[in-house]
Amino acid sequence: MPVTLITELSDPLLRDYSHQTDVALKKARSAEHGIYIAESALVLERALRAGHTPRSVLALGGTAEEAAALVGDDVPIFSGDGELLAELTGYVLHRGVIAAMNRPALPDPGALLAGARRIVIVENVADPTNVGAIFRSAGAIGADAVLVTPSCTDPFYRRAIRVSMGTVLQVPWTRTGDWPSTRALLDAHGFHMAALALTPDAVSLRDFDGSRYERLALVLGAEGSGLTEAALAASDTVVQIPMKHGIDSLNVAAASAVAMWALG
Repeated sequence: MPVTLITELSDPLLRDYSHQTDVALKKARSAEHGIYIAESALVLERALRAGHTPRSVLALGGTAEEAAALVGDDVPIFSGDGELLAELTGYVLHRGVIAAMNRPALPDPGALLAGARRIVIVENVADPTNVGAIFRSAGAIGADAVLVTPSCTDPFYRRAIRVSMGTVLQVPWTRTGDWPSTRALLDAHGFHMAALALTPDAVSLRDFDGSRYERLALVLGAEGSGLTEAALAASDTVVQIPMKHGIDSLNVAAASAVAMWALG
């Protein structure tokens, strides 16, 4: 399929990019499970490698050929100058390529945990930047899967995918339910649940021997408020990262990297 040069913005195939919020894309009726935006050729390549299906690609002039080489002949590719594409999307395409992708169905949590040994549970983290950074650490350091609670921000939001460098599309993840059902799921698969929190009974991360447990779930809480009482009550052990200079905590994304490395 040849590259279509955009000269005006009325083409209905461009609707996926037209100042759409992440929430609107998630609820898009034109796709069974909604849409997400893959930003940059690297993220698009990782999305394709994960088996996700592109709807179309939007590319600055010089990147159209690169995009065509990735998606093949059956996917519409639109190209135009930077000002026109910024008018369409509401932001500058610094990375040259964005693609509208069909969201895949989320896997069943039990199926996700069946072959996992180290997982991360992200509770109520609101900032997509932090969620993306947690996924990047999970992909780099070696978590087998990620569970996100119902109130956690969506890992398929554009900023979360961008910050994760596409690892949101590589690390298996799904939504989980309330804590009683999540705890029952972890018990059924033999997981020890370690919560990262500042409590009087917390064990130093230096002293917690994660290697004792064949299956281990690391639980991370929201910025500021930390883990809920329900999460702490469901946990087997509470651990904390030892600090110096009177500092009591790290940003949740930084803490996730430290804890994942220590417990890996």
